Amino acid sequence: MSREPTAAQRRVIEAADPVTGRLRGTQAQLTALVRRGLAFRHPRPPHDHFLTPAGHRIREGSPGTSERQERPEQQEQPRQPAPSTGVFAARVGGAQETAPPSAAGRLREVRGAWQGLLELRRMTNPDGSTDRPCGWERGHLVRAAALALEAAGHQPETASTPGYRVRTTPQPEAVAVYAPDARALSACADTLERAGWQPGEYTEPRTRTRYLLASPRRT
Repeated sequence: MSREPTAAQRRVIEAADPVTGRLRGTQAQLTALVRRGLAFRHPRPPHDHFLTPAGHRIREGSPGTSERQERPEQQEQPRQPAPSTGVFAARVGGAQETAPPSAAGRLREVRGAWQGLLELRRMTNPDGSTDRPCGWERGHLVRAAALALEAAGHQPETASTPGYRVRTTPQPEAVAVYAPDARALSACADTLERAGWQPGEYTEPRTRTRYLLASPRRT
């Protein structure tokens, strides 16, 4: 891009749905974003506009970066990803997590985000399929896997309660999922498989900790 988005265009980008990237704005604003490579117009009715990966990076305040661009040597140990700046943030688990102010309100948010993600799959997968991850999920692996787990009723780890943890890995299209015991880990694997992921159970050589390595299914 030759120029930064205008203030008005930034407002449209920042107001995009935090999960699906669906945009709302005037036709002129949306067309301008498409020309800049920050949005695309879906070919199927109702021909909504969505953020491209470049648009998502601007929305998240990290131009030119993404989870998938991190070097493997920087990821020797699974680490905690940076928190999302969106209105809705998937809970990836860990000591930094706190309980939401309202359990019922959080449940509504999670269900809405999951339905939005299924709609994004329908609109962006070439065959309209909702049973496998879409491009947005492949570009936001940790958040996508965490959303699938939380939407299915799994609880993330917090400073005071056990639960799942989702972390990056040196592999370009895989996340590591940890759980407090074997039964919980197996349940996470079942959930991810139903959500269109391919999970496999492994053991860390040094710690002997069992974990899942999960990748988005392509077919």
